[in-house]
Amino acid sequence: MDSTASVGLNGVSENIHPGIIKFQFNQEDASLMATETTENPERGMVSLSKGVIHFYFCLEGSAVFGFGPHYSRELKSGFNYFFYNPETDLPCSLSLSASTRLIYLSITLKGLHDLFVHDLSGLPILEDGGIGKKFYDEREILPGLRMVLTGAFNTHLNAASARLFYQGKILEILSLYFSSPVPDLEYCPFLNDQSSVRKIKHAKDYLIRHADNPPRLKDLAKIAGLNEFQLKTGFKQVYGQTVYGYLLEHKLEQAKQMLDSGKLRVNEVAFKIGYANPSHFIAAFRKKFGSTPKKYLMNR
Repeated sequence: MDSTASVGLNGVSENIHPGIIKFQFNQEDASLMATETTENPERGMVSLSKGVIHFYFCLEGSAVFGFGPHYSRELKSGFNYFFYNPETDLPCSLSLSASTRLIYLSITLKGLHDLFVHDLSGLPILEDGGIGKKFYDEREILPGLRMVLTGAFNTHLNAASARLFYQGKILEILSLYFSSPVPDLEYCPFLNDQSSVRKIKHAKDYLIRHADNPPRLKDLAKIAGLNEFQLKTGFKQVYGQTVYGYLLEHKLEQAKQMLDSGKLRVNEVAFKIGYANPSHFIAAFRKKFGSTPKKYLMNR
């Protein structure tokens, strides 16, 4: 199925995404919607309106943004993109794989500023000079934010209650997103160099691709083009965790998705993410999510 972009009030995009629309909520300065695909992939055209902040959260499956014939970016399950361009609208194709669940949030710059006007610290897009700059970010969706997004996706309300519910979800999503760790450029000066930030992101991507057989720290630093100190310090500043702490979080999130699928037993999930002893996996799962895998499945 192909979709065509349309633009609503204040440049907030509406009805532009491929897939089945689970819900769509629009207010004057913000929009929140969720789409999902069935067993077939789908493709549409979207427009990232200038001066509007766009968030895409992929809960399942994957999405590929095509920016012209030679450049595209894939948004994988468990990650989100943040786009802001003050200069021009950015049209692109959006292709969703089969069984994808995607949540999209857009908000005008003024709408975001009004929410955070009393404290702009940690929001470079709203600080002096930030309004005129392009911003792009890719992050892993942290557990608290994932819970809110999943709740929004799975909740069905009548029209009288839906407006208040989705207004609250927009505030929850933004507050959790911007409370995530951000680089401390004063503490870690080399991160002022965007080349170093790209190298750290490259190290993260390589680590995830080779999660089944992760490289040693010194080898990962060499692959990224950094020394070990830069990698360890920069990784902690960008992602809020150590290199292998981040990898463990990623594996446990994968484990939770495997459990959600209902296709694997707890022991099988443990072995798939690299635990030789299932009891060690159960202990790590409990520490991260607050319950054992068995109790988690019972309480879903």
